[in-house]
Amino acid sequence: MEITEIRIHLRDEERLKAFATVTFDDMFVVHNMKVVNGNKGLIVCMPSRKIKDGTYKDIAHPIKNEFRSKLEHAIIDEYNKALKNNGAEVKKS
Repeated sequence: MEITEIRIHLRDEERLKAFATVTFDDMFVVHNMKVVNGNKGLIVCMPSRKIKDGTYKDIAHPIKNEFRSKLEHAIIDEYNKALKNNGAEVKKS
């Protein structure tokens, strides 16, 4: 499975830095991945939903650690490019 497109939607919030939309093999898209400023730097959070007990559960996520790492690095690289190129277009919420 190849990552064929990553679109970054910048945010101007304390922890939430961007949403990412990722296309795989030009055939499958996943919306609402988040770039978050965690305690040890930027992290990528998979799309999730709130369940009855108030916690959140991922609704889509990589199964293998190697692919998770590849995906996270690709998203954070695109996020950094978006900051450089489009910093003036950050959306405030």
